[in-house]
Amino acid sequence: MVHLKSEREIDHLRASADLVGRTLGEVGKHVEPGITPLELDAIAEDFIRDHGAEPAFKGHKAGSNVFPATLCVSLNDAVVHGIPNSDPLKEGDLLSIDCGVVLDGFIGDSAYTFAVGEISQEKRALCNVTHKGLLAGIESAQPGNRTGDIGHAVESECNGYGIVKALCGHGVGRSLWEEPQVPNYGTPGTGRRLKPGLVICIEPMINVGVSEVTTDADGWTVRTADGSASAHYEHMIAIREDGYEVLSTFDYIEDVHSPPYTLTVSESA
Repeated sequence: MVHLKSEREIDHLRASADLVGRTLGEVGKHVEPGITPLELDAIAEDFIRDHGAEPAFKGHKAGSNVFPATLCVSLNDAVVHGIPNSDPLKEGDLLSIDCGVVLDGFIGDSAYTFAVGEISQEKRALCNVTHKGLLAGIESAQPGNRTGDIGHAVESECNGYGIVKALCGHGVGRSLWEEPQVPNYGTPGTGRRLKPGLVICIEPMINVGVSEVTTDADGWTVRTADGSASAHYEHMIAIREDGYEVLSTFDYIEDVHSPPYTLTVSESA
């Protein structure tokens, strides 16, 4: 069942989304060669708790698997749900970080792919395409449209790359995952209708190579089937009577860490 949010609920979700952005900004200050994912995870957990919230991912269950960390830290060929470890980051790594918080009972959820030092042109092009896919998906999140319109918009921007179909965006509110599912591919005019009050996460997961993925023995880490690099960007969006509102922001990140993609004119202003 899809739950349409009241203005009060959207206010709470906006605050949770803002805290996620600030957390990713704090983490972004430390993303450089030599630091470990576990160190970044500790920075994020301390920041979240210091601001009166709790990590949304830590302790999250999927079947019999329990996620052990605050951040999903996915490196290079890892698409999503990577478990932080003690291996230092290296120059040229592509680092996707997904962060969730629970603030006053409401979820904030956003993801960003960082460049660790100087990355290859192939990885930079991947980030650019994935970010463009995110922006196109958001622009199509208009009242009266459908989830298939969002997926089609993402897919159109990411043509020629591997669009992960085994994973998708989702509704969000008091629960981390709510209906509807929001795929990154689709046919215009199909899927769930977007109504004012709906809050969703749009999150393209795009690979340099094939779209197929595998899951590690840890039960969490999803990787590209061919070992190619993957990028992931995620925003929380509220559908409004006259359009959409982006609840989350990358501004805190981009204030402290150079984006691995080309900013649009409106973003640069």
